[in-house]
Amino acid sequence: MKILSCNSNRPLAAAISAYLSLPLTDAVIRRFSDMEVFVEIQENVRGEDMFVIQPTSAPANDNLMELLVTMDALRRGSARRITAVIPYFGYARQDRKSGPRTPISAKLVANLITTAGADRVLTLDLHAGQIQGFFDIPVDNLFAAPPFTKDIEETLNGDDLVIVSPDVGGVVRARGHAKRLNADLAIIDKRREQAGVSEVMNIIGEVKGRRCVLVDDIVDSAGTLCNAAGALIDAGAVSVAAYVTHGVLSGGAVARVSSSPLKKLVTTDSIMATDAVRLSPNIEHLTIAPLMAEAISRIAEESSVSSLFN
Repeated sequence: MKILSCNSNRPLAAAISAYLSLPLTDAVIRRFSDMEVFVEIQENVRGEDMFVIQPTSAPANDNLMELLVTMDALRRGSARRITAVIPYFGYARQDRKSGPRTPISAKLVANLITTAGADRVLTLDLHAGQIQGFFDIPVDNLFAAPPFTKDIEETLNGDDLVIVSPDVGGVVRARGHAKRLNADLAIIDKRREQAGVSEVMNIIGEVKGRRCVLVDDIVDSAGTLCNAAGALIDAGAVSVAAYVTHGVLSGGAVARVSSSPLKKLVTTDSIMATDAVRLSPNIEHLTIAPLMAEAISRIAEESSVSSLFN
């Protein structure tokens, strides 16, 4: 097999490459003066099992186009099989019609990836599990739970620990973490009584005098996460930490996290950290390179990927 990295997150690709003791495939991915994407693979890939690493994070459209053009170049170079390794799958939050005459963009992106030449997709913590069904090719959806669980056990574990879902939609994810850690579970029920009125947060579960850990898949503006942390502190929680797979952290999110009651926010390196994120005193990173590398190795060897989480 061969591994090729586009430009979105080269440090992660280099870490995966080092873990597998495989050099990255030599390729040129650049822009013309009008910002069109140009790709040239500078190695023979005929008959190879190719893995293209490219999170489709911001700028989402540019990074998605890089991935599509790169896979087309590999397909035309007669690669035997192409796996799109997408640690962060952009457009995943547009997984249903949210109103009349609105798109299901996640399905459109799935069609584009398949048409460009992908034979399978490897991704991490999809925002909605049903997105796997948008593809007509195999999809391996990994979970960041193993590195998160290990870090929580090493730094926060104890009898007073409670895992908290910041909304009703994330209960399954939070329950999985609570089961692994043998911890209690709490849920924040967020409701907006009417337009223009601040959200009311009701906490289901006992958090008074407990150390709380919020778990989620994406933190973007960090508004919900910081509000949830404030609600938990108001309800008597001793401390609040957050473990979120994909640190989008757009706009004023970093400043919002820094000034919030959050003791720390831990994210993975599925998205390359900006300078502001790297310099933030209460944002930490865990690498998913070993997890992704193990999955790539197992796909290449046609062995079980799900056993990584047993």
